Amino acid sequence: MEFKEKLPTPVELKERFPVLEEIRKIKNDRDDQIIDIFTGNDDRFLMIIGPCSADNEDAVLEYMRRLRTLQDKVSDKIFIIPRVYTNKPRTIGVGYKGMLHQPDPTKKEDLMEGLIAIRKMHIHVVEETGFTCAEEMLYPENHRYLSDLLSYVAVGARSVENQQHRLTASGIGIPAGMKNPTGGDISVMINSIIAAQNPQKFIYRGWEVSTPGNAYSHAILRGYVDKFGRSHPNYHYEDLEMVHSFYENHPELSNPAVIVDCNHSNSGKKYMEQIRIAKDVIHSRRIDSDMKKLVKGLMIESYLEDGNQKIGDGVFGRSITDPCLGWKKTEKLMLEIYNEI
Repeated sequence: MEFKEKLPTPVELKERFPVLEEIRKIKNDRDDQIIDIFTGNDDRFLMIIGPCSADNEDAVLEYMRRLRTLQDKVSDKIFIIPRVYTNKPRTIGVGYKGMLHQPDPTKKEDLMEGLIAIRKMHIHVVEETGFTCAEEMLYPENHRYLSDLLSYVAVGARSVENQQHRLTASGIGIPAGMKNPTGGDISVMINSIIAAQNPQKFIYRGWEVSTPGNAYSHAILRGYVDKFGRSHPNYHYEDLEMVHSFYENHPELSNPAVIVDCNHSNSGKKYMEQIRIAKDVIHSRRIDSDMKKLVKGLMIESYLEDGNQKIGDGVFGRSITDPCLGWKKTEKLMLEIYNEI
């Protein structure tokens, strides 16, 4: 390893780019509302929605402004948590790894500038729209760079078996969604939830730390891939029933909850399928009161323009990673869900 540059600690970066008291109040209020949804004290439906990767601040802010207008139309039934994902896992370890690595996707990696860029972008989203957002916790040690801005964290399918992810999730103070692993073993996901809900003691960023446990750690179903590389969904009623049974067999778990990821292996990365999948899940909730209590929301990949593009193609607001629903289809779907729940 070549040690290239000493990066600031989270405390140092927060001191350099602080959040105002108004932003703290917004985050605290949104965190309380989201927790009420997970505990069942608020029956609104969660929509965790936004670009596959937040690759361009101008496009992200334009998307968030539109989403804010839409949130105001559906706020009595739907609570939106925007996806502002700045870390992207790469299956083979190469390619665009998100704004943290490349604040400009057309230029070389620059982690110092990336840390600054992602913090500034999250601050600008809250300032302009009042949204506090969701991130994937790809690197547990990086969470605290944004911990005063985020309201939701997802642990990905390739990370969910990792001990450090599970232990860190136990101490973040906001809901943490644990995705089922790529192989589809639901018990792995449940074990992750158990670990995250329990108090833990471990080494984190050079410190001995202890955590109280995260009562709002929960399941995310994202489909799976078999040994032949074929995608299989796990959003159907029978799949939801199975997760419900797992929760019933683990009464020590608090706040049973499922979020359904409508893309990834559930859709086979066919982004238009997200529309059908979302409606299928809404139907399962409508016909079964247990499913309505269990399924707290959906995760959808959406951006300004349909599909995806190569880096450098230059279409404003089109994904440079996985294909996403464009804005018109997103707005239509959100309003249809609003009318059906």
